[in-house]
Amino acid sequence: MTTHEVDILVSGGGVAGLTAAAVFGSAGFSVLCVDPAPPVTERDAEGSDLRTTAFLQPAQQLLEFAGLWDRLAPHAAGLQIMRIVDAGGETPEPRITKDFDASDISDKPFGWNLPNWLLRREMVARLNELANVDFRPGTATTSLFTREAEARVTLSDGEIVRTRLVVAADGRNSPMRAAAGIGVKTTRYGQKALAFAVTHPIPHDNVSTEIHRSGGPFTLVPLPDWGGLPSSAIVWMERGPEVQRLAALDVPAFEAAMNERSCGLYGPLTLASRRTVWPIISQVAERMNGERLALVAEAAHVVPPIGAQGLNMSLGDMRVLLDLAQAAPERLGDREMLETYHRRRHLEVLARVKGIDLLNRASMIEARPLRDLRAAGLNAIYSLPAVRKTMMQLGLGARG
Repeated sequence: MTTHEVDILVSGGGVAGLTAAAVFGSAGFSVLCVDPAPPVTERDAEGSDLRTTAFLQPAQQLLEFAGLWDRLAPHAAGLQIMRIVDAGGETPEPRITKDFDASDISDKPFGWNLPNWLLRREMVARLNELANVDFRPGTATTSLFTREAEARVTLSDGEIVRTRLVVAADGRNSPMRAAAGIGVKTTRYGQKALAFAVTHPIPHDNVSTEIHRSGGPFTLVPLPDWGGLPSSAIVWMERGPEVQRLAALDVPAFEAAMNERSCGLYGPLTLASRRTVWPIISQVAERMNGERLALVAEAAHVVPPIGAQGLNMSLGDMRVLLDLAQAAPERLGDREMLETYHRRRHLEVLARVKGIDLLNRASMIEARPLRDLRAAGLNAIYSLPAVRKTMMQLGLGARG
């Protein structure tokens, strides 16, 4: 049994964990990042994550600091306009369409969209450039022991790691969170999401389109062209049984269903990837810290995929942790640092989770009078320029 010593151990090698390793490695800390599964870094490989992540404006500076932005930018599709379509009438066709344009508040797009499998590929490549970062796919954390001065983490290969800070980026069922005895509050909606990619004849023009009817939003997010055609990533949220029915359809029947649901806004959609199914929940940890432990990303908070908030909340966690670590490196992982981290993040996280919960419940509405009320609310927000701009700034995390 060997013992290894690092400044920071990152538990989890998904997009959030790899980002954390790059951020703290670029800040000069020694980092070990472990994950039980090797990252799938090819689009059509078995197990690849076909979801996409939209990095909103505030993320750019952190990604630049981590040495990631130059790697990601060539593959990113800008999100210049967020289009919300209400198709909640008797037939699935647009009855209200409102565009929220980034140029109203900024000279940059709202953000940039990238496939998750590609993010993993580029992030792993960045970690390989950092001599002070050790990434070990295929290795899991199995136990956590902490005391005032350090944490000791046992790995699945039997190695014991001594570290000043454990960053738990190990998902909604976080082993490190469980080992620290930190509870969570979980909300289940009876929803699942289908994630897949499509091509279409009408260019998306960097417009992200969210179509509301019932069951949940149908969202098309711009991707770079695929096979010489405009391409978008789709997240289609519906009641669980309906998602299972849709996922089981053959390709022609599924394409017919998704074309009806898309209201034909980009012309006939053609499936351009396999379909994957993801559960939809909201979840918040009771605390975002324990002794020598910081919870980030889905270990701390899970939200439905609305408004590109998920990973951007996670990057907010990392910005605060990085600021605290750089301000007082000698206090890395101590009680004062981690209690400050909890105070700075937890109330904002609670507010955003609640806000997204309300938006998701509104998107699920099936009763016609309530769908009409939802449409009226969209009209009201859009008709007041000051309110519209404030909503866009809040979405970026630029206010409050």
